[in-house]
Amino acid sequence: MRVIAGKYKNRILKTVADNSVRPATDKVKGAIFNVMQSRVDWTQSVVLDLYAGSGSVGIEALSRGAQRVVFVENSRSALQFLKMNLDTVGANGNAQVVFGDVEKFLQSSLTKYSVVFADPPYALEALADLPTKIFERDIVAAGGYLIIEHPARFEFHPGSLWEIVAHKEYGRTNVSFFQHKKIEQ
Repeated sequence: MRVIAGKYKNRILKTVADNSVRPATDKVKGAIFNVMQSRVDWTQSVVLDLYAGSGSVGIEALSRGAQRVVFVENSRSALQFLKMNLDTVGANGNAQVVFGDVEKFLQSSLTKYSVVFADPPYALEALADLPTKIFERDIVAAGGYLIIEHPARFEFHPGSLWEIVAHKEYGRTNVSFFQHKKIEQ
């Protein structure tokens, strides 16, 4: 696993040896950032990386110029690799690492983020509710994006607060891009 572009390009990132963490592949990560390339000014963005694992997606955002990334992870072993990867690329000054449950973090967060990445465990029972929980907490800034990596067999049903603005398929992995629902006038 490596950083694809930006100031940390080609830096190698490490992750846990077991399958307890499923890091975004370079192909999926590259595709996410290709979709976002014309939609986000990374130099003006504040990013939230939920279920961060080894931090590869958030570190990619930092590499491309994100002002700040908050990483939320509840696995101690993944957290060690996340911190090591931030040290490897030298991004600690623009990163905040939160050890804890994503649900609890969402309940207490007051910050609005330009981009929210979420790569939850594929077996997460509350996956269907995740976009609504995030948009209800109002942590996605106006014009911002929520990006969720999820199993290909899973489909989000329309919500009252959000809409899917892009959807990509990569084998057994899908990525859905959400924004606030536009109010028709």
